[in-house]
Amino acid sequence: MHAANDDVYRPSDRDLLKGAIRQLAAQTGIAVIFAGLVNHGELVITEFVGTTTQGLKNLNVQPGEGVGGRALHQSRPVGVADYFDSHRITHHHDQAVRIDGLRTMVALPVLVDGRGRSILYAATRDRTSFGERTVGELNAGGERIARELQIRDEVDHRVAILKVVGSLAAEPLDRDLIEVVRLAHAELLSVASITSDPDLSARILAVTARLVGSASAPADVPHLTPRETDVLAQVALGCSYEEVGNRLALQAVTVKGYMQAIMAKLNAHSRTEAVRIARAFRLLP
Repeated sequence: MHAANDDVYRPSDRDLLKGAIRQLAAQTGIAVIFAGLVNHGELVITEFVGTTTQGLKNLNVQPGEGVGGRALHQSRPVGVADYFDSHRITHHHDQAVRIDGLRTMVALPVLVDGRGRSILYAATRDRTSFGERTVGELNAGGERIARELQIRDEVDHRVAILKVVGSLAAEPLDRDLIEVVRLAHAELLSVASITSDPDLSARILAVTARLVGSASAPADVPHLTPRETDVLAQVALGCSYEEVGNRLALQAVTVKGYMQAIMAKLNAHSRTEAVRIARAFRLLP
């Protein structure tokens, strides 16, 4: 069993926002969409579609300030029909908003585990209102960002665990540490299968491959597909077919089909035997 030697470098969260707002702009036709990440409780607006000036670039917004700061403070969407006439918000950033000629604005907080991680804005240069469909698309976009951030956080957490285990690699691993590695391996495979970022998925799979190791693998190792390995890793944790399906976004009957194929390849007569054989072949840690 090998612990992870290298970092899984977290992809840029700013690039995630940039791609998300571009997609939303194409879907909704909204004139201006922008966003920023929240760090240490402070929002910094960095990503834009449709702006014509640099007025909002790298603007720092504290909780409670303007539309976005209020959305961050209250952890709920906040909208105004006319930014400058609104008495519902503070006017700390009027000059930055005025430079780009924005009027109607809505800000949606992107929440991960109840904590604001980003603010997503939509705006127009005339006084109008956003329709229900448009608001629904904006909410869906915010949810996609939140899911991806949550996945990235989980990867960071699991890799941090593996680094601790790796630091103990010079000593014989006790049973508890082995179980930690096996759990982290299965969880990383799970998030690799559901992330929408192919680069992150590839990096996660590189770490899981090092966890298993191949230097001492026996000859004539049966070949499992990546999806079969995903399924077997979850089964090895004691998950039912339904639980595996929930983790990997599969139907329980599909999971059962994968397991039947796995047992045939490994010449196993039960799930437990399949796991044991797979570990002997270094297909699982």
